[in-house]
Amino acid sequence: MHPILGRIAIGFVLFLILFPVLTCQVYIIWPWYGRELSVELITLLFPFNVLAISLLWNYYLCIVTDPGEVPDGWKPDTQSSEGYEVKRLTGSPRFCRTCQKFKPPRSHHCKQCNRCVLRMDHHCPWTNNCIGYFNYGHFIRFLFYVDVTCSYHLTMVSYRVMATSGRWYHDQPTGAELIFVILNYVFAVPVILVVGGFSLYHFHSLMGNTTTIEGWEKDKAAMLRRHGKIEEVKFPYNLGVRRNIASILGNNPLLWCCPTVPPGSGLRYQLSVADEHHNWPPRDPALANQLPFKLPDSPWTYENGDVNPNLRPSNSQLRGVNGNRHKSTQDPVSVLPPYHLDYEVPGVDTHPGRPYSPGNDSDYSEEGYSGAIRVRRGSEGYEVRPVNREQMLQEYVQDRINEAGRYQVYEPEHSPETSDDDFEKDEFGENIDEPSGGVGNVRTMSDDDVPLALR
Repeated sequence: MHPILGRIAIGFVLFLILFPVLTCQVYIIWPWYGRELSVELITLLFPFNVLAISLLWNYYLCIVTDPGEVPDGWKPDTQSSEGYEVKRLTGSPRFCRTCQKFKPPRSHHCKQCNRCVLRMDHHCPWTNNCIGYFNYGHFIRFLFYVDVTCSYHLTMVSYRVMATSGRWYHDQPTGAELIFVILNYVFAVPVILVVGGFSLYHFHSLMGNTTTIEGWEKDKAAMLRRHGKIEEVKFPYNLGVRRNIASILGNNPLLWCCPTVPPGSGLRYQLSVADEHHNWPPRDPALANQLPFKLPDSPWTYENGDVNPNLRPSNSQLRGVNGNRHKSTQDPVSVLPPYHLDYEVPGVDTHPGRPYSPGNDSDYSEEGYSGAIRVRRGSEGYEVRPVNREQMLQEYVQDRINEAGRYQVYEPEHSPETSDDDFEKDEFGENIDEPSGGVGNVRTMSDDDVPLALR
């Protein structure tokens, strides 16, 4: 995210917090108590302001606290009994090719921050920061205080509205007070609904010691288990509710609501399964024989290094502003030499577009080779049907041999002294048909009739 957009998002969140907190006290509660300081007023507003200050303080810590970064030169201890995560394909320790560093367990690379984050949960645009190992506890407390503060706020405003219609209270709210009552409801109700649902998800993840990314991985593993592809796999980081919460908020339950530093370094985690190199998430068995992906040397080469002749643009004309296509004023030039098998005459469209019908193989031309590749128009451009290039070469050579006037064939003069049997034999001893046009006429010959020198 752009730094300016991040600051705008933070300012918007601060406005959502401060507007209900300040206006409900100045324009609703203070006039209700007669604009006089009293014990009842202090008793009502003091807890509310403590909750609001705690909310703002934890939000500030979410923004400024570094979620955790992989130290330079860190390598996994493969001899330790605490375990380490491995790649699903090779079984070796995880390595980030972007950062050129080994990945500790539960760490992931963030594209927004351009680095690997320890125990990455997600990148939060409202804090303009990643939520990771060292600020996830502040994030949980921030959500908790948002829920409690909004609930306290709505309770105060609702009690003021109900007190107005009571039989012991005859002070009707003023116009300004009524407007701010409505605005406070407009601000607080959507926040408590949206953030409340988001808080329930993260509270559930906290009790299961699961991040957002690991939640997606658990859903995928559950789907593979339902389909019978894998056996049940236990999540290796689930230590129980009490220990899961203590790993984030600290060991002392009395300080769970106070800002604290999580225990540990974020590079190692205690496992619930005795596995020295556990494989999480489990891999789909259908991909067990899949070879690692390897990029080619160049994306523009084809087999022997030549350009792939079957890759043709579906429409290479430029599109104008109004949707019309501009016709090129230059003469078309073929990128292939004239002697190439796929050479086409410039300016002649030998690949007209045809409607595509899925699953219908009859759209391909089943006729003999006509000098054009059999294609049909698909949803992503032209689809080329594979052809036998050896057969195409033989047909191409045969077409050139049968071309009229390509070869000058010598035929001997007819002599009366020569018998008919001798006349029908050429100098190689092969029988040939009598020419129809007399001496010196040119005719089409087959491949076997062509002398070796002419071939």
